[in-house]
Amino acid sequence: MVALVVVLVVILVIAWLIAAGRSFRIVQQYEKGIIDRWGKVLPEVRGPGFARMNPVSDRMQKVNMQIVAMAVPAQEGITRDNVSVRVDAVVYFRVVDPIKATINVQNYMFAISQQAQTSLRSIIGQSEMDQLLAERETVNRELRRIIDEPTEEPWGIRVERVEIKDVSLPEGMKRSMSRQAEAERERRARIITADGEYQASKRLAAAAAVMAKDPAALQLRLLQTVVEVAGEKNSTLVMPVPVELLRFFEKMAPAPSRPQNAEPEDTGDDEVAAAEAAIAHVSAPELGEGSAPELGEGRVPPVPEVEAAGDTVAELAAGNGVAAAPAVPAAPAAAPAAASPEAS
Repeated sequence: MVALVVVLVVILVIAWLIAAGRSFRIVQQYEKGIIDRWGKVLPEVRGPGFARMNPVSDRMQKVNMQIVAMAVPAQEGITRDNVSVRVDAVVYFRVVDPIKATINVQNYMFAISQQAQTSLRSIIGQSEMDQLLAERETVNRELRRIIDEPTEEPWGIRVERVEIKDVSLPEGMKRSMSRQAEAERERRARIITADGEYQASKRLAAAAAVMAKDPAALQLRLLQTVVEVAGEKNSTLVMPVPVELLRFFEKMAPAPSRPQNAEPEDTGDDEVAAAEAAIAHVSAPELGEGSAPELGEGRVPPVPEVEAAGDTVAELAAGNGVAAAPAVPAAPAAAPAAASPEAS
């Protein structure tokens, strides 16, 4: 009988210890405790510390209230200006209402991950490449608004911030951007060089105006240049001759003497000019139809008869008592010379 009583006492003690162990829970500082009683969530949320509950009907579920950093897998998309990019991001969120995060969504970690991926693809299509690269803050704020809008009120989860980690571009686009950056740097360098030359030219012009007032200043500048060159311990020393010195010698040199009655050398320019003027103003005579006789091959024009002249000579000879000489046939007249091509 005593043994039975001892066994019952031991059983009761064990049951009481088990019930006491189930009646108390320890909630950490960064957690909140939600109690389910007979399948119904109590509106009261247990804070950090010891939390007492009914060991038979109550069940406690702890919800982490810390900020969670979730990496969003890289998403590929086409921007608004038709550039293929690959973007990955990080989402920082935390639970603000543990009851909604437990009841309204089955696994809020998985739900936030899917929502972040779809929102990231959406923001890629709405933005341009320059915005993704240069306006990160604007894109981050817009992405946070898109993710937080459907999650905070129904799920009790607040998105604190979203950061785009990396934007991967195609190799061809990277080369094009590199060439653009090089051209921009080259343009700036040329502008700066031109501006420096312009300012230096103004300073040099002012220095030249000051030196022009006193010739000794130019000589002193020359000697200073020589000292600077000699200070480098060169074996050869170049002495520049001032241009003003050469001009001075040119002015002081006497002009070459020239005889008073000397005639200018005849180079023939006047004759050439006269011949060209004659050729330019004289035109060849125009030949009309019938102006030149038509000559056939082997034809000679007829020779006119000189009978009157022969009779006159015979009469004169008879009157003087001199025998008349036999008449000499006249030589055939020379054919008229054809117009030479030079005359035309």
